[in-house]
Amino acid sequence: MFQPRLRPSLILMSFMLSLVTLTGANAEEDADPFENLAPVEDAKVGMAYIDPDADFSVFKRFMILEPHVAFRSNWERDQRRTGSRTRVSASDMDRIKTDVANLFRDVFTETLEKGDAMQLAEEPDFDVLLIRPAIIDLDITAPDLASPGRSRTFTTTGGAATLYIELYDSVSGQIIGRALDRRTVRNSTGNVSWTNRVTNTADARRMFMGWAELLRNFLESYYSE
Repeated sequence: MFQPRLRPSLILMSFMLSLVTLTGANAEEDADPFENLAPVEDAKVGMAYIDPDADFSVFKRFMILEPHVAFRSNWERDQRRTGSRTRVSASDMDRIKTDVANLFRDVFTETLEKGDAMQLAEEPDFDVLLIRPAIIDLDITAPDLASPGRSRTFTTTGGAATLYIELYDSVSGQIIGRALDRRTVRNSTGNVSWTNRVTNTADARRMFMGWAELLRNFLESYYSE
């Protein structure tokens, strides 16, 4: 069995359980909506499970549900800590979450469509894979809020995030895969550098592309069989 790179926190587990409740809303009270899933050995993410009976080769198109984005617990409070010039508002957090969700969809769409491997679909069909993503425990080290009198912030990392993703047969609604992985993004040189909106976006793009390429490679492994 693969060795997971992280131990999910209670926050992550609570979030996963909330998704279980949603996906199993029409099931019997004691039924496990994930009972058809088996762990993936030698997975390149923290945890991965798939339905061993699912035929992933039939999926030639995909749909991505609106990504759920949630900050790390106490992230706002830490940004407002005594002595910090950063003042994060609710509108700042909403904007960041919207930007992160849009960037995630753009990167995953670009990556999955690369080389005409798959195409984006507008509605469910028998050849459409439904992707349900959540970016949780989002931790942006130094958000660039473009506020008056702001000072430059220098860091070695743009932050970290955890991806929880579920894969569904878009017609039957059956869950056929899920994965959980946490990553920290560091700048390309490894040295201390100025962190701003441009560098934060570039860091997030690299993180999302890494996850998207893993999914694409997984799906392509079925096409080559």
